[in-house]
Amino acid sequence: MFDIIGSLALSAIAVIDVAVLVGFAHVTLPTKAIAYVVAAAWFIMIVAITAVGGFAPGAIGPIPGPVLPFAILVIGGLVAWFAWPEFHKKMLSIPLAALLGVNIFRIGGIFFLMLMTQGRLAAPFAPSAGWGDIITGLAAIPLTWMAARGRAPSKVVLIAWNAFGTLDLFAAIAFGALSARGTPFQIFTDEPGTAAMGTLPWVAVPAFLVPLYLLTHLAIFAQLRSHATHGDAGADMHRRPAHA
Repeated sequence: MFDIIGSLALSAIAVIDVAVLVGFAHVTLPTKAIAYVVAAAWFIMIVAITAVGGFAPGAIGPIPGPVLPFAILVIGGLVAWFAWPEFHKKMLSIPLAALLGVNIFRIGGIFFLMLMTQGRLAAPFAPSAGWGDIITGLAAIPLTWMAARGRAPSKVVLIAWNAFGTLDLFAAIAFGALSARGTPFQIFTDEPGTAAMGTLPWVAVPAFLVPLYLLTHLAIFAQLRSHATHGDAGADMHRRPAHA
């Protein structure tokens, strides 16, 4: 029952996140349609691979299964960001409130804590990822509200929140990889490790949501740098931010 609830919640979060980010980007309708199709295809592929045990411990050798799709999305996103000016431009066109708002769903980090209480995830991954996401998501609520109303949140606060949210994601990936059973670099050996993250529905977090949230943090950092030279750091939901 808990996994069914998790499936519904994570699927809804993925759909809403993609809908908000693509929907508010200044791109043509055909481009938005392509982005939706690509995101859906990736999500379905991840589900299919996981369903047949493709990300189970040892399935792809000594590398933790979920690390592979995570790395593909992160590397692909960084290549697109730095080598494809149009992609960079369109990411910067997403209003600050939208970039902040999707991170509110990271309150769902409570799932990690619940999985730990069920004996399906171990420390330090579960408490680090769980509480880090919860704090990031809760803090995003007032920041999103201010940005949506056209009131510029403090630049210092935005930088601090963005840095914390980014480090939380990297810490979760690091702790997850270092807790994975059957890998030569496993440091944290408490059972049951992080095997649950290679199963449905939880694989959606490292294989889809984490790379997406990292991209929002990168876009926010770029917008803050851009607004440092253009003045205002708080764009509302309807204003196109200045390009870097």
